[in-house]
Amino acid sequence: MEGGVRLRAGASKGDIRQKVWDYLEASGLAEFPRPVHGRIPNFKGSHQACCSIKELHVFNRASEIKVDPDKPLEGVRLAALQARKTLLVPTPRLRSGLFNKIVPPSGATKEILRICSTSQGIKEYSVPVGLDGKARVDLVVVGSVAVSEKGWRIGKGEGYADMEYAMMVAMGAVTENTPVITVVHDCQVVDIAEELLGDHDLTVDYILTPTRTIKTNCKRPKPQGIIWHKARRKYYEMLGKIPILKTLRYREKQAGKDVTLQDEQPDLANANKSALNEKAMAGNTRPQASMGSAQIGQQYVESDSLSPRLEGSGMITTVYVGNIPPNLRVSELKCALREFHATPLRVNWQGAQHRTFLDYEDKATAESAVSSLKGLSLGGNTLRVELAKNQRNKGQVEINMYICEAWIKNLCLGSCVQPHGTR
Repeated sequence: MEGGVRLRAGASKGDIRQKVWDYLEASGLAEFPRPVHGRIPNFKGSHQACCSIKELHVFNRASEIKVDPDKPLEGVRLAALQARKTLLVPTPRLRSGLFNKIVPPSGATKEILRICSTSQGIKEYSVPVGLDGKARVDLVVVGSVAVSEKGWRIGKGEGYADMEYAMMVAMGAVTENTPVITVVHDCQVVDIAEELLGDHDLTVDYILTPTRTIKTNCKRPKPQGIIWHKARRKYYEMLGKIPILKTLRYREKQAGKDVTLQDEQPDLANANKSALNEKAMAGNTRPQASMGSAQIGQQYVESDSLSPRLEGSGMITTVYVGNIPPNLRVSELKCALREFHATPLRVNWQGAQHRTFLDYEDKATAESAVSSLKGLSLGGNTLRVELAKNQRNKGQVEINMYICEAWIKNLCLGSCVQPHGTR
């Protein structure tokens, strides 16, 4: 095979990854970070390969570029910044959103731009962009472990590049005509059987190596969103770790799309929007008039009558939810809370202040709810979800201390007032 990597007939994706990683290390081509196993590998000549992107028309005409955060793509990120293009970098493992937009400081020097292209710069000079962001990506650059001249791509096996692309499709940031580029060493260009590819696998249009630029002319369709029914069980774990993925699934479910994961019970995932709304309304015993009042800003408090631990318990922990859109109904919030398995003991709705407080039975449950709801977007707003600064039980202690202090103060003042007629 090309580049010295020899593959046996019928090699799987895992076999190909292992062969490429082994070859890069054994041949002395691997660069920091080492070892390259389990990574998008960095290699000698990566910067040279990245620089060739400046010769591509698709790069020169692009104004907004999404580039993966991998080390071998550092040169592409630098080229984008030097060309004053908008640079979007996926949030590491998607744990706090979809993108980070790199924003160099005004008058940035060449050295500052270089730092902005590194992992350090991504942390220090970026702002988050979520599903509601108005990103319009003109060019996508991804890392690869292996790629074929036909455009078939193999990543490191975690599926993040495929997922990120599918999310960009969902938010309207890319189209089927958005070009995709990968940067690899020549030895990473190998023969890949098309039958190894799934509908969710991202293909590439250009391959940049230290010695050549390959236009693949790939005709295989790119993913048109997340194909939930083909997603395997590992997506259950991802849904717990990636709030923005959970938000996307919730939105698509509300829109009536089939979001059942492979091997998942349909009745657990495929309830349509009307059924969800019926569940939300069934859980709310207040008349519609009260619901409407809550919507326009009056305070609304609902308790779970089946939760005897709510009143008088010192274990109650409160979660603050802010940035609530003005047109959101309590029923819609409750529906989302149920969907994300974050149903509280009590909802204290304060629509006029665009916030609500959720009471949970203990701190662990509250923290789990915060994790589940992080990144949730409703009505066009990304909600701010965190533990309330003053927990309910702590607040009661503070009130008691205040009363005690006031009583002592009054007692002291009273003792300083001498009875009438005394000297």
